[in-house]
Formats: sequence, C-alpha cells, structure tokens
Amino acid sequence: MSSLSGIDILVNNAGAYKVSTWGEATSEQWNKLYNINVVSVARLVRLIVPQMKESGWGRIIQISSGEATQPFHFMPDYAATKAAMVNMTVSLAKDLAESGVTANTISPGIIVTPSLEKFYRQMGKTRGWGTEWKDIEKGVMREILYNPVGRLGRVEDVANLVAYLTSPLADYVNGANFRVDGGSTACIKPTRSFESDRSKVSNWINNRKPRLFILVDESCE
Repeated sequence: MSSLSGIDILVNNAGAYKVSTWGEATSEQWNKLYNINVVSVARLVRLIVPQMKESGWGRIIQISSGEATQPFHFMPDYAATKAAMVNMTVSLAKDLAESGVTANTISPGIIVTPSLEKFYRQMGKTRGWGTEWKDIEKGVMREILYNPVGRLGRVEDVANLVAYLTSPLADYVNGANFRVDGGSTACIKPTRSFESDRSKVSNWINNRKPRLFILVDESCE
C-alpha cells in the first residue's frame, strides 16, 4: 500500500468455480469458494477503503455474475457466492454514504476467455457442435444460454463498463448492479410453439375471466 502511494480504484475480479451439482458439491468446496469469492472481497475492502475515505474519492467495482440472480441448476455454490457479492455492494454503498467513494457491481453473462473457450470446445465435441469456434458459439447460444444479442460476451464488453464506472462520469452511480449479458437474464427465448401457447392462454382467459392477468411476451423486462 505505502509503495503505491494509495489506491483510488479497487476491482474485485478474483473468482473461482467448479462445475458440479448440488449432490456433488461438498461442504469443503462450498467453504473454499466462499473464501475465494466473498471473504477476499471483505479483506480488500477493509484494507483499502479507509484510505479512500480519507482521500475523499474512490471507486469499488465487484465483478459478480448473471448467476447471482438467475442461477443454473448446477454450480449452486458459485451462484451463491456471486449473489453475496451483489448484496455486499449495496451494504457497502450505504456504509460509504457521502464519503466520495462509490461501490457498484457488474454481473457478466458468458464471457469468452481462454479457459472458457477451452471448456466449450471440449463440450462441443460431445454435443456435435463442430470444431470451428463460430459454430461452437452458436451451440452455446442454442443449448446453454440464449441472449437476444446473438453472441457471447467479450472481455472488452466488461472492461468498457469498468472504465465508465471508475471515471468521474459515474459520480452519481452508486450501489447498482449492471448486467453485461446480451439480455440473457430474465429473458424468454422465442420458440416456434409460442403462437400455440398464446392461443391456449387466450382461451384460458376467455373461459376463466380472471380479474388480473399478465401475459409475458418474448421481450425482456
């Protein structure tokens, strides 16, 4: 700390995960992931934030995940740690009130990194997606996690938002959770059977005449 003459920006991007189900994830694995993904954030905040408050300016960015609010049926331990990060950010923003220091969360969707590309290339072999990355990416979009943009995320997509949130332009942005996922969170993928489903819903409304009914269309809220 002293050798750096202070720190103005903290980006908590360290994270670990293991692809496992509820039955496969051991208590030790839960504890290990919580220590890496959550407790590490608390350690760094406690170490660095006092100096930020003293200087009257600072930016704290937590890199969470779309799984924090929309988890898969697997990797429950990882999703829980990322949800904790979102919660911590809101609490921290309140604690830092009127200090000049802000805290925000970024929740990426699937972002293409070397390790992720390797993972999906291996999956592509078993699922018959082909060997070309463009075909594998389409397979991921089709079978794993759809988004309306039509592609997987790139590191630059997250980095661009980090650059904004850590700049003076974001002085009035605080305690927020930003999704960088192409719209995959809380989206319904359009299917060929949608019109059939709409017809069934319309018939149900006409027969039952409910007092309140909300029809969820293909669009995202």
